[in-house]
Amino acid sequence: MVDKRIRFETKEESNARRERAFMALTPHERLQWFLRSFDGRLPEDAAASDRKGNFVIRKRKDAVQ
Repeated sequence: MVDKRIRFETKEESNARRERAFMALTPHERLQWFLRSFDGRLPEDAAASDRKGNFVIRKRKDAVQ
């Protein structure tokens, strides 16, 4: 759950707080957070990434959960 409150802090303080919160999660929760972080991103041109030879994970909307 993301804390939506407004905070007045430096970038370093913000990054440290976010890192502490992330590291407090279990490994399973971290994996879930990572996979959810892809939601809402627009798909990249598949042909362009294939030409680069990159390993690409794509999430389908109709995937079994």
